[in-house]
Amino acid sequence: MKLLSFIVDGRPSFGAVKDNGVVDLGAHMTGCTTLRQLLGAGRLAEAAKLAASTAPDHPLDSITFAPVIPDPGKIICVGLNYRDHVAETGRTVTEKPALFARFACSQVGHLQPIVKPKVSDDFDYEGELALVIGKAGRHIPAGRALDHVAGYSCYNEGSIRDWQRHTSQFLSGKTFAESGSFGPWLVTTDEIPDPSKLTLQTRLNGKIVQDTTTDLLITAIPELIAYISTICPLVPGDVIVTGTPGSVGAKRTPPLWMRPGDSVEVEISGIGTLRNRVVAEPA
Repeated sequence: MKLLSFIVDGRPSFGAVKDNGVVDLGAHMTGCTTLRQLLGAGRLAEAAKLAASTAPDHPLDSITFAPVIPDPGKIICVGLNYRDHVAETGRTVTEKPALFARFACSQVGHLQPIVKPKVSDDFDYEGELALVIGKAGRHIPAGRALDHVAGYSCYNEGSIRDWQRHTSQFLSGKTFAESGSFGPWLVTTDEIPDPSKLTLQTRLNGKIVQDTTTDLLITAIPELIAYISTICPLVPGDVIVTGTPGSVGAKRTPPLWMRPGDSVEVEISGIGTLRNRVVAEPA
């Protein structure tokens, strides 16, 4: 099942993709107005049954895509989680995963513009696989970690590289307003039983700039969940962004930055393509 958050006629809602349309689950299911609430209530099976038996309420091209989870409690990002990216940065592989946070205001949905800030020209792409937690847990064993995942999506973790280098901490360059994107939808785990067998490709203006497979993650998804859940409880709607492969724009010669007018895509097998255009922040 493909689940998404969207806005239609000025009303935020969530739904399931069906026959090139959307079943508006927010309108049909009492007690849930957001996808995060649906996950927290443990009502995925009910949503799947409703989506299967209900005609689409809206054509896909009539909605405005929102980030898959517009209101996450946490967005936890993993840095330096592919060896080719570690190598191109001149760093060494760390024993434990490098973690940092993004804020909800830093992300937009599929087909919405991502914003190059006026204070920097060093706007970089980072195609990544994101997962959404569907079942709460703390100290989750790696062997049971995938049981806590609701599904997977695409993420473009747009990074402002010069601000990222201001200190040893990444956050300042990683969470500029509307600099990243999340979507187009969440594909539930029944359709992706093994997230280590996916391909990921990032394209800038149609040219392939990143191309990898998720089995190359240094810290695999079950171990990421186990590690992060030891630090803090994971709850439904939390998002983990698993890391970007090599060939980022900052490490090319000359650097390849995203510019206003560019189109950027992140495609992951079994999920789909997240597509955004780049705009300049208003002066």
